[in-house]
Amino acid sequence: MGDISKDVSSKFANNRVKALINILYTANWITNHQNTFFKPFGVSPQQYNILRILRGANEPLKVQAIKERMIDRSPNATRLMDKLCDKNLIERIPCPEDRRVVHIEITSKGIKLLEEISDNFNDDLVKNITEEEAQLLSDLLDKMR
Repeated sequence: MGDISKDVSSKFANNRVKALINILYTANWITNHQNTFFKPFGVSPQQYNILRILRGANEPLKVQAIKERMIDRSPNATRLMDKLCDKNLIERIPCPEDRRVVHIEITSKGIKLLEEISDNFNDDLVKNITEEEAQLLSDLLDKMR
């Protein structure tokens, strides 16, 4: 994917619109990169996020707590967890006090998969910006939200 400023720079009403389109374009570029990266591991970026949340929690979590911590809070989180459960990467633990409540725990197989996946898989995406530029970008995105 090329530099958006070179491709269609004269077609934007102003720099704010151009920046917004650039963010959307870049988000799609990142998503495509991550989908390609995770495919050989048999998980999606969202499923990887669920596994990381569970590993970091060090205890079983309610489904709602996982949904609240997800980067991409998609409405299909339960379906994503169903697929992880089918692969024995997570397990459901029914709550004895309330049958409506289910806790989710990462399995040893899930932990092993996370160990196989490099934590720095996104390094390639940000290799062209310095630490200072990354901080500025992060600050600007925080300000935008």
